[in-house]
Amino acid sequence: MKIRFLLLTLILTFHLIGQDTRSFNQSKSRLDQKLMLTLGTWSIANVGIGIYGWTATEDESKYFHQMNVMWSGVNLALAIPGYLKARKSYSNTFTFGEIYNAQTQTEKVFLFNTALDLAYITGGFLFKASASNNPDFYHQFRGYANSLILQGGSLFLFDLSAYILHSKNRKNNLDSLLENINLSFKGNQIGISYRF
Repeated sequence: MKIRFLLLTLILTFHLIGQDTRSFNQSKSRLDQKLMLTLGTWSIANVGIGIYGWTATEDESKYFHQMNVMWSGVNLALAIPGYLKARKSYSNTFTFGEIYNAQTQTEKVFLFNTALDLAYITGGFLFKASASNNPDFYHQFRGYANSLILQGGSLFLFDLSAYILHSKNRKNNLDSLLENINLSFKGNQIGISYRF
């Protein structure tokens, strides 16, 4: 009788945990989709404005728009597969460990990218400062530098926001799931309880 009750309790506990992890996986996927749509929209707008500015302006502005087009092309090339991957993740089921590892990896990537964005901004300011030492490329250096500062700054805000949103989602929905599981050991008995 005790074994049947323990097995029933285990099955019910793992079923409840499974429902919660599927729910978390779906919320993570929706968040990733929104983030990739945001990045893609920003990139498309930059490409459109950049192409016009590249052809309609001269000197520093021409190079600013030229770099924006190239930079945004790369961002768009990252946003499209990122969005498709997020949609695919929504339909898949994962174990709790796989979900937790994927979540912490996602947070680490956005945090690393935030630091990298600061390097882009710094590089932009250094590039801008070196423009006066290169009179033949003065306008090109300043235009590229201003684009690096703008694009690095926007990516900094994007990546930092993504990190904060993902971290908050994990703390509210995944970490709380761990807090609801209680394991107890007494002699040769193991107890598992799930608070819901």
